[in-house]
Amino acid sequence: MTQLTPMTAPPSAADTFETIERVAQAPRRPRGMSGWFRSDGPHTLVFLIPLLFSFVLFSWKPIVDAAVMAFQQTNLIAPAEWVGLENFATVLNDPLLGTAVMNTLWFALLALLLGYPIPLVVAVLMSEVRRGRGLYSALAYLPVIVPPVVGALLWKFFYDASPNGVFNTIIGWFGVAPLPWLQDPATAMPSIVLFATWSAAGGTVIIYLAALIGVAPELYDAAEVDGAGVWRKVWHVTIPQLRGVLLVTFILQIIGTAQVFLEPFLLTAGGPANSTMTVLMLIYKYAFQNSLGGDYGAATALSIMLAVVLAIFSAVYFRLTKSWSTS
Repeated sequence: MTQLTPMTAPPSAADTFETIERVAQAPRRPRGMSGWFRSDGPHTLVFLIPLLFSFVLFSWKPIVDAAVMAFQQTNLIAPAEWVGLENFATVLNDPLLGTAVMNTLWFALLALLLGYPIPLVVAVLMSEVRRGRGLYSALAYLPVIVPPVVGALLWKFFYDASPNGVFNTIIGWFGVAPLPWLQDPATAMPSIVLFATWSAAGGTVIIYLAALIGVAPELYDAAEVDGAGVWRKVWHVTIPQLRGVLLVTFILQIIGTAQVFLEPFLLTAGGPANSTMTVLMLIYKYAFQNSLGGDYGAATALSIMLAVVLAIFSAVYFRLTKSWSTS
């Protein structure tokens, strides 16, 4: 016969009050400085001081110095002179500012249309692979490991405008005439976006792959029972489940594209005819326009203006999408 386990009787009210009284009378850790010293406070502080020192020295101090320099006229050689808002007026009156802003917005739009959906599509396709997923993940992340200068020189070779260039040879197989990829203002920015997408998409693919692990397989099974194909499962299951990650990667891409510098600097140096001059390249032009030191006041003023615009945009974006990421 099966022996029945006797049920434990619930605690009585007297036992409950006795437990509460015993906990209340237990010795508490003394508060105040004496309690802090008796606990692990000094040890925590010892390990925290180097981190705080490094953070203040390399993060906050440059920000404060830049904020001060924005109101000065200095080239870091001659003594600084306070000029108030003159640096901001100089930047706003620069005819190149409008060109740089429009080029940056154009780059951001192209990067969103091309570089934002591609990592998601690649991650979804890789998640459907049953064999060799690790190899495909390594291949997708490989461009991120390539040094930017090496990648830019490689793509600059691919963008050779002659008929024997790599990309011109490929499109020539389909009867397309050779294109002046980096030499034409109409094609220079899309060419830079292609390189930027190739070099940065791998990191986002890995993020999406990690997020896809958290999607319940039962949802895909239910979608398959309903006869959903791959793309219907992506639209009705994957994207809603990755909504929070997609919103974060979107704002990160906006911030990253607003600060694009390396790609146009290495491939076109802002040309041709300033068609790839971005805001950060204009900041670089202010600061290093000659060997004796440029106008660092104007450079930091434009940097602060860019930081303020991105901060406002990020705050508004997270405010508007707060409910979207949870609903």
